[in-house]
Amino acid sequence: MTTRITVNTILCLFALLTFNQHAAAQEFPNRSVKIVVGYPPGGAVDANARILGQLLNEHWKQPVVIENRGGAGSTIATAGVARTAADGYTLLLASPAHAINATLYKNLTFDTSTAFAPVAKISVAPLVLLLHPTVRAENVEQLIALAKAQPGKLNYGSSGVGTSVHLAGALFNMMAGTSMQHIPYQGGGPAITALLAGDTQLMFAGVEGLAHAKAGKLRALAITSAQRIELFGDIPTIAESGLPGFDVESWYGVYAPAATPKDVVEKINQAINQTLKTDAAISRFRKLGFEVSQSTPEQFSAFTQIELKKWREVIQSAKAALD
Repeated sequence: MTTRITVNTILCLFALLTFNQHAAAQEFPNRSVKIVVGYPPGGAVDANARILGQLLNEHWKQPVVIENRGGAGSTIATAGVARTAADGYTLLLASPAHAINATLYKNLTFDTSTAFAPVAKISVAPLVLLLHPTVRAENVEQLIALAKAQPGKLNYGSSGVGTSVHLAGALFNMMAGTSMQHIPYQGGGPAITALLAGDTQLMFAGVEGLAHAKAGKLRALAITSAQRIELFGDIPTIAESGLPGFDVESWYGVYAPAATPKDVVEKINQAINQTLKTDAAISRFRKLGFEVSQSTPEQFSAFTQIELKKWREVIQSAKAALD
C-alpha cells in the first residue's frame, strides 16, 4: 500500500513538472530576456547581439537586455551562462571563439560540447587575406610558392593568440605546407597598423581591412569563405585561387544552457529566424559587413561540432594553448 502511494505520488509530481515546463514554454517569453556577450561593447560580437536584441524586442514585445562580460577571451561569460538557469531567459551570443576556446584553454570549468544547447546561427562574415604591397604575389597560388621558397621569412599579424585571425593563418600553414610566422598584437587595430608599416607581410583581417585595400595601401588577395560574398565584390576565395577546401568564417550564433527545454529552444529559434527574414534586418547586418544566416537548432548543433573538430586540429598543429 505504501509503495503504491509513493509511486503514484512520484508519477503525479512528474506529470505536474512536465505540465509546468510545457506551460512555461507556451508563454515564453513573459519577461525580459538577457543576451550575454563575452566582450566589451563595440566589437563584432556586441554589434550582432545589439541588432538581434532590437529585432527580438520588437518581435516579442518584451525587453531584451545585452550584458557585456568581457575577459579571458570570452570564457568568463561563457562559464557564467553555462551555470545559469536553463529556462531560455539567459542566452549567449557567441563567435568562433566558442569553438576555439574549447581546445585553446586548458582549464575551462565547462565542456563546450555538452554544456550548451545550440539555438541558431544568425550571421557570417569572411576574413580577407591582405598583403603588404611589397609582397610579390598576385594570387594565393603565388603566395604559397613564395612562402615555400622563403621558409619562415613571411610574417602574418593577428589580433592575438587564439583568435580566428591567428588561427586562419595557422590553418593556411597546415593546409598549404608553409611556415609563415605568426606575430600577435594587442588587437586588430595595432595588427593592421603593423601591416601598413610593413612590419608584417600579410594578415587575415575582418571587413574593416577592405578600406585600406580600396585606398591602395594594401592588396586584398582573397577571402576565406567557401563561396564568394557579394559584399566583397570580385575578390576570389582562397579555396578557388590556390588552396582547395579552405573555409573560415567569422560566424555568430545563439546558445542556451544545455538543460533548456527543447520547446523553448525551438521557440527562440523560430523567433530569430522570423526576424532575420526581413529586408530591414538583412540591411542592418550588411551595413556592418555581415550576411544573415539561418539554421535549425539541429543544423547549428552539427555546425558547432564541425567547428570544434576543425579548430582542435588547427590548435594542436599550431601548438597554441592558454592557461
